Amino acid sequence: MMGRQKGKQGKLFYYNFCLDDKVRNNHPLRKTAAFIDFDFIYNEVSDKYGDNGNVSIPPPVILKLMLLLIFYNVRSERELMDTLPERLDWLWFLGYDLDSDIPNHSVLSKARKRWGAGVFKNLFERIVWQCVEAGLIDGKKIFMDSSLVDADASTNSVIDTKNLKHQLKKNYQQLEARLEEKAESTRASGPYSKINKRYISSTDPDAAIVRRGKAKLRYQIHRAVDGKNEIITATNVTPGDVNEAHEMTSLVDLHEELTEVTVDTIVADSKYGTIENFLACRDRDIKAHMPDLHRAKGTKQNIFSQDQFKYDPTKDVYICPIGNELKRKSLHKKRQSIDYAAPKKVCAVCELREQCTKNKAGRSIKRHLRQEELERMRQASISPVAKRDIKTRQHLMERSFARGERLGIKRARWRGSWRMEIQEYMTCAIQNIQVLISRCGPVKEAAVNAVSVKTKEVLSKIRKHHCLPCELSL
Repeated sequence: MMGRQKGKQGKLFYYNFCLDDKVRNNHPLRKTAAFIDFDFIYNEVSDKYGDNGNVSIPPPVILKLMLLLIFYNVRSERELMDTLPERLDWLWFLGYDLDSDIPNHSVLSKARKRWGAGVFKNLFERIVWQCVEAGLIDGKKIFMDSSLVDADASTNSVIDTKNLKHQLKKNYQQLEARLEEKAESTRASGPYSKINKRYISSTDPDAAIVRRGKAKLRYQIHRAVDGKNEIITATNVTPGDVNEAHEMTSLVDLHEELTEVTVDTIVADSKYGTIENFLACRDRDIKAHMPDLHRAKGTKQNIFSQDQFKYDPTKDVYICPIGNELKRKSLHKKRQSIDYAAPKKVCAVCELREQCTKNKAGRSIKRHLRQEELERMRQASISPVAKRDIKTRQHLMERSFARGERLGIKRARWRGSWRMEIQEYMTCAIQNIQVLISRCGPVKEAAVNAVSVKTKEVLSKIRKHHCLPCELSL
């Protein structure tokens, strides 16, 4: 006999309804709630609230709302709050019930402004340390890379600071305040640093113009990933025009500080393979498994690399492939290097000139004052072990950023570098949580199930004695 659905008739009371029963045991949010202690934030933000006035939304709830925003890649905070009553799992995760009041979307932006990026950085660091205690991090070998993130600002907002037209606008005073704040910040050198000193976005002055295909306002996120379980152990946010090679040592410092493990090997691409980075690794007794940037440049230009010029220590000269001598020309104390060059007239008549140089003055070779140490580091970077690590890095870092794309890292959610830092800390924290609950699942899942069973026993007693609807949740 075929059944027919009856018309809608809402029940007045739900005596046997429990929100905890509607969330499956292997739900990611249930596992997250079992693994992560969000109550730490009470102490973190205790000095940011007064003793009088309206009672705020509990800080753990705000932190969980931020996590849901990134975890499910919700487009906006307004949409998050609109969707919240429809999601039983979200309500359970927040500790809410079906009839709980949903906070206004503005509480998230106000909390970010009140708390700053430090609170979210602390969350990321706590999760990294949890991974260390769980044995998920080796710490000795780390992989590095960076990725560009589109800023939440249009290229139409870019103004020429040397042009006075923008001063005629009504909101010039607000614009001037943002630009003055931008002028106080410092920025490392990069290929577009000169452009970004003159051209600045009026809506997001912290972002930088970067041309990768089409010129856009961008940030750059830098990551260090442990090779054992692909845990992100260090991260940093800079304007898009910053040279990523300058961030290597800071990422190493952050990694060692968080994991309390000394780095043994760094694996990175050729952009990190600068003289400064090789020597920095040498000074810290770290193996640098990364291609030599200067050797790669020579190969791309289809000219003889520096390796094809033999150094004669007795004469202190370089011998070019055809046999001519390049003698010491000048000393650069700031660069810690010596220039060697052949006479211009010798290079002019050389039959291999087209394969050797494109400079009218002839070929020159730069020799660092610590060239012997540099050569040893470069030789180690082309060993079979280093080549395997470099190949592994390509796939490992691509996975890390691809997983971040699902969480919305390709575009900044908010404007300003400190807000971009919040987004990156939350994204990295969520990626690490996903690894944590997948690698340590069986052990913790038993604990979660035990809690669920105990909770159900308590609830059954309440129903039996009081016959009231359940309003309790984990």
